Amino acid sequence: MSECSRKCGSTAVLKRPKTGDKLCKECFFEAFENEIHFTITRAKLFRPGSTVAVAASGGKDSTVLAYVLKELNRKYKYNLKFILLSIDEGITGYRDDSLETVKQNRDDYEMPLKIMSYKDLYGWTMDEIVTEIGRKNNCTFCGVFRRQALDRGAHLLKVDYLATGHNADDIAETVLMNILRGDLARLSRCTSIITDSADGIPRVKPLKYAYEKEIVMYAYFKKLVYFSTECIFSPNAYRGHARVLLKDLEKINPSIIMNIIHSGESIKVNETSKMPTLQNCTRCGYVSSQDICKACILLEGLNTGEPKLGIGKSSKVKKSLENRAKTCCGGTSQCNSLSST
Repeated sequence: MSECSRKCGSTAVLKRPKTGDKLCKECFFEAFENEIHFTITRAKLFRPGSTVAVAASGGKDSTVLAYVLKELNRKYKYNLKFILLSIDEGITGYRDDSLETVKQNRDDYEMPLKIMSYKDLYGWTMDEIVTEIGRKNNCTFCGVFRRQALDRGAHLLKVDYLATGHNADDIAETVLMNILRGDLARLSRCTSIITDSADGIPRVKPLKYAYEKEIVMYAYFKKLVYFSTECIFSPNAYRGHARVLLKDLEKINPSIIMNIIHSGESIKVNETSKMPTLQNCTRCGYVSSQDICKACILLEGLNTGEPKLGIGKSSKVKKSLENRAKTCCGGTSQCNSLSST
């Protein structure tokens, strides 16, 4: 390959998918890290002296996130403390193996590690859930439970922020998914770099503008240890269709990822449109756009032998819950089978 585009005198070893620049390893490291530093400082993601939980799955995104945050914290003196927070969904042959990588990250980056499991939190593993409901819609259960599990873990650890490894590709896929679904509420907030969660602990996305391909390149050239096997239950996920579409578009124009993100950021919701307001779930107390959050609805279905209760229209779910409440306790407020979740 030709000389590094930065005229440093070294030979280029890669061409950046994001910019097309031909860079040597050291110049690529510097460019990649500086862009994340710029994202952090421009959005004011962290307050100095804060404790940050890093959502760690053992995959490339969370591994690179943990490594880069540690490096930037040292280089720019953010004065932050980091804790790795992992969720064990209970997927044999996938999560049990990836958690070993997380433990290696813990040792390599000298960060404490907290692991929380679906079994302890909800009484179900994903293996058990899939046995109950089949391969279709299982990602709905996992996504809802995982988001709440991370909130619970962040609250338990008493951290100031929860950092996730969502990258530019992830966010562009989410924009496409919400457009295809016609989900106006999620479309209006899915590009936010900071989002509120239960208990007021902000979720932040330091890798929001980092391309997935560049994250893989960074991990490869830094020789970082990460787990690369895809979840055995994910091939049927709706996101997969958005991912294929995005990759096809990226072949035509590499900047399409950033264009979709900027479009999502610029979308303005019609003021006459009815938007959900965030409140606290009446059963578990976590943030929700409805009286009863999605996690509690899904868990109610699993525990009562109606696993598909939460997969469908909300009116049907509400009617089913009301009928069950009348049956078990005459409709009194004592009926709260999920109060312990």
